[in-house]
This record gives sequence, structure tokens and C-alpha cells, in this order.
Amino acid sequence: MTTISKIQHLPKVELHYHLDGGLRLSTVRVFASAAGLPLPDREEELTGLLRVTEHCASLAEYLERFRLPAQLLQTAANLKRAAYEAVEDAAKTNVKYIEIRFAPLLHTGQGLSPEEAVSAVLDGMKAGEQASGTVARLILICLRNHSIALNWQVLELVQAFFGKGVVGIDLAGDEAGYPPTLHQPVFEEACRLGIPITVHAGEAAGADSIRGAVLGLHARRIGHGVRLEQDLSLLRFVREHRIALEMCLSSNIQTKAASAWETHPIRKYYDEGIAVTVNTDNTTVSNTTLNLEYERLMFHYGFRLNELQRMNRYALEASFAEAEVKLKLMREYFAEA
Repeated sequence: MTTISKIQHLPKVELHYHLDGGLRLSTVRVFASAAGLPLPDREEELTGLLRVTEHCASLAEYLERFRLPAQLLQTAANLKRAAYEAVEDAAKTNVKYIEIRFAPLLHTGQGLSPEEAVSAVLDGMKAGEQASGTVARLILICLRNHSIALNWQVLELVQAFFGKGVVGIDLAGDEAGYPPTLHQPVFEEACRLGIPITVHAGEAAGADSIRGAVLGLHARRIGHGVRLEQDLSLLRFVREHRIALEMCLSSNIQTKAASAWETHPIRKYYDEGIAVTVNTDNTTVSNTTLNLEYERLMFHYGFRLNELQRMNRYALEASFAEAEVKLKLMREYFAEA
């Protein structure tokens, strides 16, 4: 069996996947046609609206690729289909468990209530899970540039749907402009309620952002965490407390969270015993799959198949899945890996 074939057959776990960053190009055309929104006829021009290239200059340029998906994901039917296809696409790369995330307050522009948006995504995920066998759960995103009042609404949504497919809460957005302390009351309450917390940090800001997420917002996982190496005492704290890093290799290179393949710290973090997990972030925007991410880990950093298996075990252990679901997945993973 070739290395690529071994990667394909390896059972996988995905903890960091944005719904609006993974739309199929064919689905974008269907959505746009139904909405009467003109799109370029040439495939490469449409691709340019949805994907970055290796020449992406910054996170700001990367985020421009979310404009069109944001316009299209404003109906229950579209959200449901996008969620279904996300699970279906994950299953094609032998992902056994996926946590999808989205910001429900960004999908109310055409009259949907936040509750209806969440329900639509959960309906699509459930249908995808039933069709493919891949277990799917949902994380709701608070945004750093939103008011604390709006993020209280997100926490209320998490409470309403917790145990019904929603398993956690996230904070995402402009790290440099909106430090974690601004939203501390929301996440203090989430922690008090026993809701698992993950926070985007150390992607577009330094290690202080990670420190604020861990100590101020009670994050059990960190989205990206590339800049952790800037603070060795914090690195030790993250390792000792088994705070998992949701690393997204290709995305990190494209957004310049890491300046080049050679400077990305994923190998260093893994070798130092940190619970590193591998994720796509945005399959369409980054033009990747989890299989491709594994191939790049092997090519650029010399990761072996057994090390990739270990990172998947880290991901299962760090997942926000219900205890009984996690136990079942762990048994199945060890049986298949």
C-alpha cells in the first residue's frame, strides 16, 4: 500500500472546520443561480473568488474569500445543504468525527432568526451523519468585533441547543483589535455552565492572545496557536494542562501566521509533547483536504504514519463530543487504526 493510500485509509478526526469556508464550487453556482446573483462563467474566475493561492499576502486577503459564501448562506435550505455536504465531504477522506463551526448571527440577513440558522445547520449535519456514518457536532462562534450583548445571544443559543448537536463555543475574529478580555464575562459564564470552550488565538496576534484565551476565557483548546513558541512558560502550561492546539497547516502558511513551511512550529510542538491536532480550517478557501494536510506534514516535517495516528488520538481526547460518543469513537478508532 502506498503512503497516499495509507493516509486515505487512516481514520481521522477534524476539530477545526468552518462551514462557510468549505462550500463546493458547484453548490455555490446552484445557490447563486437561485438567488439571481451573477457569477463569472469561467471556472478559474469563480475559483479566484473563493480560494487563495500560494501568493496570499495576509489574513485580510484570506478573509476576503468569505464574502460570497456569506451572501449565499442566508436561507435555511442553503445552510442545511452546506452542512450536509460538509459531513459528506469529510466522510470521503475517512473522517470519523468532525466538529463544524459557524457564527449564527452572520446568517440572519434575509430574515432567518439565529435559532432557525442553528436548526438548519444541525438538520443538515444530522442528515449527513445518517447518510455517511461520520459523527458530526457543532460549535457556535462569538465574534471579537461584536458587542458583548451580541455574544451573550450566542451563549444563549449554545445553551438552547447544547446536547442537541451543539457541543461548544468559540471566539474568532480580529485578535489584534479585540483582546480576549472584552468578552471575558460571556466565557466565564460558559465555563460556569460547563460548556466546552475553544478560542482562535496565536494566529494573527502573539502569545499574549493565547495566554488571555487560556487564563481569561478558560479555553480547553486553541484554534491555531502558532505563536505559542513566543512564551516558553505558557508553552509549558499548555503542555502540562493538555490544552490542545487545533493547527491548520496550509491556512497558517497562507495567512502568514507562519512565514514559510520551514518556520511553522508544528513539528516542534509535537516533539515537545503538546497535544497537536491537524485540521483543514477551510477546505475551499485553502484548497485542501485532511488527506492533503497529512501529506504535507509528511513531506515538510517528516511525520510518520504512527505520529499522525497519535495526533488523531489527541484530537479524539480533546473533542467536545459527549462522553458516551467519545468512548465509542475511541474504541472504533483503536480497532481500525
